[in-house]
Amino acid sequence: MGAVPLMPKATAVWLVENTALSFDQVADFCKLHPLEVKAIADGDAAQGIKGLDPVLTGQLSREEIEKGVADPNYRLKLLDPKVRLPEAKRKKGPRYTPVSRRQDRPNAILWLVRNHPEVKDSQIMRLVGTTKSTIQAIRERTHWNASNLQPMDPVTLGLCSQIDLDLEVQRAAKEKPADAVAQGATLLPAAETTVRRETEREQNKQPGDELDVDAVFAKLKQLGGKSE
Repeated sequence: MGAVPLMPKATAVWLVENTALSFDQVADFCKLHPLEVKAIADGDAAQGIKGLDPVLTGQLSREEIEKGVADPNYRLKLLDPKVRLPEAKRKKGPRYTPVSRRQDRPNAILWLVRNHPEVKDSQIMRLVGTTKSTIQAIRERTHWNASNLQPMDPVTLGLCSQIDLDLEVQRAAKEKPADAVAQGATLLPAAETTVRRETEREQNKQPGDELDVDAVFAKLKQLGGKSE
């Protein structure tokens, strides 16, 4: 993935509202999905987000926008921003989630619970910056908005990166205990197992299964007499 403009969604909001660029062009420049840009245009997404003018921030020129409007196949090129922001150091603890995206967290939690049940609550808390009580409420369908929740990928929502999600899923897979079925649903001591097998053998034995020694010898004598 190439360089991403500052505040991609806010930039997309501005481009949708102030230019005639196509959804694909805006999506490519802001590194968003075209359907997400369409949702922004329809008012279904990014509600409450104020548009950020990429021209004022020095990330896009007017000439570049005009090129894109003239040619729908043209892909806008990101300029070096005038303002350099220091790279934020990753802190330990719950992930901070922007206010504009906090309403999406329950949907992301529901997606994680359904698609990756092996992921622990502590991992979900790290990924989307939520609380254990919220996760529990969504698991038990007691969340105040449970009837309206829709499972949505936290990566698509911008709550975490695909790398972070993959790492947590891999970690959960490694820590997951071996399946009880693979180990045997009930592991009994050898002595008890032997006793059970003997008991079952006695119960399943048919009346005619006992060996009649006298009858066998009599039969052998008859055979021996015939051979003489």
